[in-house]
Amino acid sequence: MPLSASLKKNPLPIILALLGAGLVGVGILTYRLAFAPSTDQTLDKYTVVASENTLAVEIEASGTVQPQQTVNISPKTPGRLLKLFVEQGDVVKQGDPIAVMENQELLADGMQSQAQLQGAIAQFEEAQAKIPAELNQLEAQVNQGMTRVAQARAQLASAQERLKQAQARIPQDIDQLRAQLRSVESRLKLAETRRNRNRQLLQEGAISQDQYDELSNEYFSAQAAVFEALSRLESAKTTASPEVQQIQADIAQLQGAIAEAEQGLRAQKGALQQREATAPEELARLKAAAAAAEAQLKRSQIVYQDTFIRAPFDGTITQKFATVGAFVTPTTSASATASATSTSIVALAKGLEVVAKVPEVDISTLQRGQPVDITADAFPNKIFEGRVIRVAPEAIIENNVTSFEVTIGLITGQDQLRSKMNVDVVFKGQSLENALTVPTVAIVTLGGKTGVMVPDEENNPEFQPVTIGLVLDDETQILSGLERGQRVFIDLPEGSEDVMEPEEN
Repeated sequence: MPLSASLKKNPLPIILALLGAGLVGVGILTYRLAFAPSTDQTLDKYTVVASENTLAVEIEASGTVQPQQTVNISPKTPGRLLKLFVEQGDVVKQGDPIAVMENQELLADGMQSQAQLQGAIAQFEEAQAKIPAELNQLEAQVNQGMTRVAQARAQLASAQERLKQAQARIPQDIDQLRAQLRSVESRLKLAETRRNRNRQLLQEGAISQDQYDELSNEYFSAQAAVFEALSRLESAKTTASPEVQQIQADIAQLQGAIAEAEQGLRAQKGALQQREATAPEELARLKAAAAAAEAQLKRSQIVYQDTFIRAPFDGTITQKFATVGAFVTPTTSASATASATSTSIVALAKGLEVVAKVPEVDISTLQRGQPVDITADAFPNKIFEGRVIRVAPEAIIENNVTSFEVTIGLITGQDQLRSKMNVDVVFKGQSLENALTVPTVAIVTLGGKTGVMVPDEENNPEFQPVTIGLVLDDETQILSGLERGQRVFIDLPEGSEDVMEPEEN
């Protein structure tokens, strides 16, 4: 039989079930009215009123006292520590001696470099004096060669002129001697004719013997004149050719001398030109050698001076890493204690400052010059003053926490605080008047939006987006989205947690 038909015939079970449900509902309603708190009591327990307050902007952080400037002092090159003039805690001024490294070998190198420089300078100065003298000597030799060539050419011209004169003069002399010969031959013939004619007269007694002898003397005199003229003519004929040959030989010799003098002159000019070309190069080379020797000397002096370790700035010796006799081998890090082998000699520090790590959320409230209160465990009842001098441009992440390093300059405490001390700092900001605030625990995030839970018309929690400002420990500033006097939930009543679940699209 169908169930509906059975119920129609027997409705009693249905009536009993309805009566039971009604009795349960009345019981629950009666219990709630009797024992449930009132709506006002619920809001007072789970909500607070957004109010306007004066916010004292203070950000707390921890930090460490550090030197403003610190350096591990090391020699530039490895070596053994010869002398140490300071101890840990000594105060030094810039330029004060710190230590001396072994340097006898470097001193000897410097003396050798000095000697090499003096030798190089001497060679350069000698060349400066010698080369001009050599050039002058070569120029004088060239001038002498030019003079010899000119003299030989003048002698050649003179010989050529004598040859020309001889060649023009000898024929004239021979012709003259021939004319003289003809003249004396005519006198001889006349004297012979007269003597022969007067010989008959002498025989006839027409003339005296003396007269005849005079005519004979004229004949013999004319005959001697003919012999003499004939001898001069023959002599002139025989000596003319040797004179010309001699002059020609002289000319040939002079031409050879000129060629030899010109060849020597060319060699002398070549030597002069070559020396003029090499002189600047030689001087430059010697000058460069002197400059290199001077640079080597300066390098040796610098290396020697580097063995005298001096304070680079005013400060305090905070650590001593090496003792006299220790071998120091500089590296990028210093050894922790003094030993036979070290990487630095001492550590020098100047001034003190505090470096604090501030959370990323608070960094926007900090600025240069902001006052800071500083406390240290070593001085529990004393507050030191400081100011923000630098905020790091880049964050550091440690254990998934993002923070920024903020450097604080000390106004007080330079003489009391010590490097590496741990301190607590409070950054003092400007007070905000009439700032609308709610407890920080009231701020919630829903669906990627920041807001608070406010009572709806039935006083149930309802999400309302807000824009927050400063977050100062347990108080958060509300910039927009909430009105003064409006209630916000700081805790949710039981059974209303589902309100925080984001709606599904």
